[in-house]
Amino acid sequence: MRGHVAPATQNQAMNTLLFLYKRVLKQDTEDRIDTVRAGRKTNVPVVMTREEVAAVISL
Repeated sequence: MRGHVAPATQNQAMNTLLFLYKRVLKQDTEDRIDTVRAGRKTNVPVVMTREEVAAVISL
């Protein structure tokens, strides 16, 4: 794929191709499609420092 797309978009495109081969064309895809699935994006939580927490509480 060209450009930057979300991992979910990449996986959806792959699932579409797999559906086409397996269900519509009735062909086995094990030998034809050798790909690596896109990993999920991990969100790192924002953590405040002790000083930032103290400043917020003191408001």
